[in-house]
Amino acid sequence: MFKKLAAQIGWFVIVGCAAAATHWAVTVACVSLGGLAPLTANVAGWLVAFGVSFGGHYHLTFRHQRAPLGRAAVRFFLVSALGFAVNEAAYATLLHLTTIRYDVLLALVLTGIAAMTFILGRHWAFRRTH
Repeated sequence: MFKKLAAQIGWFVIVGCAAAATHWAVTVACVSLGGLAPLTANVAGWLVAFGVSFGGHYHLTFRHQRAPLGRAAVRFFLVSALGFAVNEAAYATLLHLTTIRYDVLLALVLTGIAAMTFILGRHWAFRRTH
Protein backbone atom coordinates (compact mmCIF):
# COMPACT_ATOMS: atom_id res chain seq x y z
CA MET A 1 0.00 0.00 0.00
CA PHE A 2 2.78 2.45 0.90
CA LYS A 3 4.64 1.65 -2.32
CA LYS A 4 1.51 2.35 -4.39
CA LEU A 5 0.89 5.63 -2.54
CA ALA A 6 4.54 6.67 -2.99
CA ALA A 7 4.28 5.94 -6.73
CA GLN A 8 1.06 7.97 -6.95
CA ILE A 9 2.67 10.89 -5.15
CA GLY A 10 5.68 10.69 -7.46
CA TRP A 11 3.54 10.73 -10.59
CA PHE A 12 1.32 13.42 -9.06
CA VAL A 13 4.35 15.67 -8.58
CA ILE A 14 5.61 15.05 -12.13
CA VAL A 15 2.20 15.59 -13.77
CA GLY A 16 1.40 18.48 -11.44
CA CYS A 17 4.67 20.22 -12.27
CA ALA A 18 4.01 19.79 -15.98
CA ALA A 19 0.47 21.16 -15.61
CA ALA A 20 1.60 24.02 -13.36
CA ALA A 21 4.41 24.91 -15.78
CA THR A 22 1.87 24.88 -18.63
CA HIS A 23 -0.55 27.04 -16.62
CA TRP A 24 2.20 29.48 -15.68
CA ALA A 25 3.68 29.67 -19.20
CA VAL A 26 0.32 30.21 -20.92
CA THR A 27 -0.66 32.87 -18.37
CA VAL A 28 2.64 34.74 -18.68
CA ALA A 29 2.51 34.51 -22.50
CA CYS A 30 -1.04 35.86 -22.54
CA VAL A 31 0.04 38.80 -20.35
CA SER A 32 3.36 39.59 -21.99
CA LEU A 33 2.52 38.76 -25.61
CA GLY A 34 -1.24 39.10 -25.69
CA GLY A 35 -1.68 42.10 -23.40
CA LEU A 36 -4.29 40.38 -21.25
CA ALA A 37 -4.76 41.29 -17.60
CA PRO A 38 -3.21 38.68 -15.27
CA LEU A 39 -6.55 37.44 -13.92
CA THR A 40 -7.97 37.02 -17.43
CA ALA A 41 -4.81 35.32 -18.64
CA ASN A 42 -5.00 33.00 -15.64
CA VAL A 43 -8.28 31.56 -16.99
CA ALA A 44 -6.59 30.70 -20.30
CA GLY A 45 -3.66 29.16 -18.43
CA TRP A 46 -5.97 26.98 -16.34
CA LEU A 47 -7.97 25.74 -19.31
CA VAL A 48 -4.87 24.67 -21.24
CA ALA A 49 -3.29 23.12 -18.14
CA PHE A 50 -6.46 21.13 -17.39
CA GLY A 51 -5.80 18.92 -20.42
CA VAL A 52 -2.23 18.25 -19.30
CA SER A 53 -3.35 17.57 -15.74
CA PHE A 54 -6.28 15.28 -16.53
CA GLY A 55 -4.42 13.26 -19.15
CA GLY A 56 -1.41 12.76 -16.93
CA HIS A 57 -3.34 11.93 -13.80
CA TYR A 58 -5.76 9.58 -15.58
CA HIS A 59 -3.06 7.66 -17.43
CA LEU A 60 -0.22 7.85 -14.90
CA THR A 61 -1.00 9.01 -11.36
CA PHE A 62 -4.31 7.25 -10.77
CA ARG A 63 -4.23 4.59 -13.52
CA HIS A 64 -4.50 1.73 -11.02
CA GLN A 65 -7.82 3.04 -9.75
CA ARG A 66 -9.40 2.28 -13.14
CA ALA A 67 -12.12 4.90 -12.99
CA PRO A 68 -14.36 5.13 -16.08
CA LEU A 69 -12.98 7.84 -18.37
CA GLY A 70 -16.14 9.94 -18.66
CA ARG A 71 -16.91 9.96 -14.95
CA ALA A 72 -13.29 10.67 -14.06
CA ALA A 73 -13.18 13.56 -16.56
CA VAL A 74 -16.32 15.18 -15.13
CA ARG A 75 -15.25 14.70 -11.53
CA PHE A 76 -11.71 15.89 -12.12
CA PHE A 77 -13.03 18.92 -13.98
CA LEU A 78 -15.05 19.75 -10.85
CA VAL A 79 -11.97 19.25 -8.66
CA SER A 80 -9.94 21.38 -11.02
CA ALA A 81 -12.63 24.07 -11.17
CA LEU A 82 -12.76 24.19 -7.36
CA GLY A 83 -8.99 24.48 -7.26
CA PHE A 84 -9.12 27.18 -9.90
CA ALA A 85 -11.78 29.14 -7.98
CA VAL A 86 -9.56 29.08 -4.89
CA ASN A 87 -6.56 29.91 -7.09
CA GLU A 88 -8.28 32.87 -8.73
CA ALA A 89 -9.59 34.26 -5.43
CA ALA A 90 -6.20 33.96 -3.74
CA TYR A 91 -4.44 35.34 -6.81
CA ALA A 92 -6.78 38.34 -7.04
CA THR A 93 -6.39 39.06 -3.33
CA LEU A 94 -2.61 38.79 -3.42
CA LEU A 95 -2.35 40.92 -6.57
CA HIS A 96 -4.16 43.71 -4.71
CA LEU A 97 -2.52 43.32 -1.32
CA THR A 98 1.12 42.80 -2.24
CA THR A 99 3.73 44.25 -4.52
CA ILE A 100 5.05 40.82 -5.49
CA ARG A 101 5.27 40.34 -9.27
CA TYR A 102 2.23 38.65 -10.84
CA ASP A 103 4.27 35.71 -12.17
CA VAL A 104 5.85 34.96 -8.79
CA LEU A 105 2.46 35.18 -7.07
CA LEU A 106 0.97 32.78 -9.59
CA ALA A 107 3.72 30.23 -8.94
CA LEU A 108 3.06 30.45 -5.19
CA VAL A 109 -0.70 30.07 -5.59
CA LEU A 110 -0.37 27.10 -7.97
CA THR A 111 1.85 25.32 -5.46
CA GLY A 112 -0.65 25.87 -2.68
CA ILE A 113 -3.53 24.20 -4.57
CA ALA A 114 -1.64 20.95 -5.21
CA ALA A 115 -2.42 19.13 -1.94
CA MET A 116 -6.16 19.68 -2.28
CA THR A 117 -6.06 18.39 -5.86
CA PHE A 118 -4.21 15.21 -4.86
CA ILE A 119 -6.59 14.36 -2.02
CA LEU A 120 -9.76 14.99 -4.03
CA GLY A 121 -8.33 13.26 -7.10
CA ARG A 122 -7.27 10.16 -5.20
CA HIS A 123 -10.32 9.78 -3.01
CA TRP A 124 -13.09 10.96 -5.34
CA ALA A 125 -12.39 11.96 -8.95
CA PHE A 126 -10.43 8.89 -10.01
CA ARG A 127 -12.07 6.30 -7.73
CA ARG A 128 -13.49 3.31 -9.54
CA THR A 129 -16.43 2.87 -7.18
CA HIS A 130 -19.01 5.44 -6.15
